[in-house]
Amino acid sequence: MPTSKRERQRAGRQAARAAARAAQRRTQRRRQIITAVVAVLVVAGIGVVISLRGGNDNSSSASSGSTTSSTASTGSTAVSTTAPPTTMAPIEPACPPAEGSPERHANFTKAPGMCIDAKKTYQAVVDTDAGSFTIDLATAKAPQTVNNFVFLARYHAFDGVPFHRVIPGFVVQGGDVALRNGTGGPGYTIPDELPKQGEYKIGSVAMANSGSANSGGSQFFVVTGDQGVALPPQYSLFGQVSAGLDVVKKIEADGSASGTPATTHSITKVTIKES
Repeated sequence: MPTSKRERQRAGRQAARAAARAAQRRTQRRRQIITAVVAVLVVAGIGVVISLRGGNDNSSSASSGSTTSSTASTGSTAVSTTAPPTTMAPIEPACPPAEGSPERHANFTKAPGMCIDAKKTYQAVVDTDAGSFTIDLATAKAPQTVNNFVFLARYHAFDGVPFHRVIPGFVVQGGDVALRNGTGGPGYTIPDELPKQGEYKIGSVAMANSGSANSGGSQFFVVTGDQGVALPPQYSLFGQVSAGLDVVKKIEADGSASGTPATTHSITKVTIKES
């Protein structure tokens, strides 16, 4: 029979092996938890990086296939929009009258020619279901981008269009005139007119894009927080909110970290003033 000393030694070895196995299991669990947390943070970081990539469809198809926010829903409490989806054949982009087109058009065969007078001053009054805000358009710095915005506004392309991505402390984004939840556009793209580093500030209005150069179309965003101010100069800066920033903040308040609004707010109309 084994002696008491041998029994104690064997029991000690078994206890040591059991403790080693338990420690190994704890280490594996810690690694699994750390891996999961890192994966979540990486996904969240990617979401912020691509959050301004509003896809612009350059044809009449339903999607541009770009890496955009197309998976974001408009929210369970989304308000209805008054504008129908753009299903009609694109039209030639003739300059609309200053008082606006009698009909809404949001699908065009190509980008418009120069319809504004670069010597004049332009403002856009954006009426929404949360109130109105005014944008001073930067004609001198971004004449083609301003021309494009005025062109679309005078064709009522923005009427009824939702702010489909709203991230508190970052941006309020809308302008998908095809009503494709962030993947649509006016059927064409426009060239970039990029600012210098550090030019974005609270209330800045800039063009969203699909992540590549010269891919803006109709989607735009308003900077609402420090994350937006810190953006790299990769988005054409074409205006500044000069009145009604509190209205933009109301829209921002219904946003979320994912970008999907709890309540989706929409543009009622955009009125262009020139002087």
